[in-house]
Amino acid sequence: MKLANQVAIVTGAGRNIGEDVSKLLARNGATIAVVDLDKARGEKVAADIVASGGKAQAFVCDVSSEDDIVKCVKDVSDAFGRIDILVNNAAISDNKNMFDITTAEWNKVLAITLTAPFLLTKYVAKAMIANGHGGKVVNVSSTSGYYGRDRATAYTAAKGGVVNLTKSQAIQLAPHKIRVNAVVPNKIGSPVGKDEFDPTRPVLNLVGRPGVPDDLANAVLFLVSDESSFIVGTALFVDGGCTTMMPGSA
Repeated sequence: MKLANQVAIVTGAGRNIGEDVSKLLARNGATIAVVDLDKARGEKVAADIVASGGKAQAFVCDVSSEDDIVKCVKDVSDAFGRIDILVNNAAISDNKNMFDITTAEWNKVLAITLTAPFLLTKYVAKAMIANGHGGKVVNVSSTSGYYGRDRATAYTAAKGGVVNLTKSQAIQLAPHKIRVNAVVPNKIGSPVGKDEFDPTRPVLNLVGRPGVPDDLANAVLFLVSDESSFIVGTALFVDGGCTTMMPGSA
């Protein structure tokens, strides 16, 4: 198996993209720390993995809290003895324009969507360095981080920040044999923070269908496997080609 004997932390793992990433990494041999604020969701995903013959344990963590992050990383290290993979997937969106969003809402979106990947990588990297095995980090950005929108002001700012955060982390952690990359989805699965996936939601891309969580999970698996050992500091677009198109070209 590609990830045999490796331990992976996946945040926002209780549904949608995080759930599919967790299950795919588990099918490839990784032990999964299913991290989610919703205890019931996290436990269900972990139970599904175990029922399918994999290894997983749920961990409750509020990724907007540095104290929670420190405790979660320690708890995972104590439970499994090592951490090899981190997938920073947890995010929320504001879906508001600049005149409607409050400062508190702005700060919450940035705390979960941008600051959390910074802090989680910081503390997980310390554990990886202490273990001496190196590791892999994948940050989940978004096409919203590359283009302006008439709403989701904080979300676009945060996801744009994730792109350059990934580059800086890649440079700083490469000497420790920790590879950091990002994936860039577009309208994959259910909207951020929602449970329902609407397959009829209009999309404009070159593939001609909405993305599904497994599309992104496959990209994450590639970036945390040895098959991508010469790829570092990059942002892999998993968007059906939508960003390749000029506005009005279809």
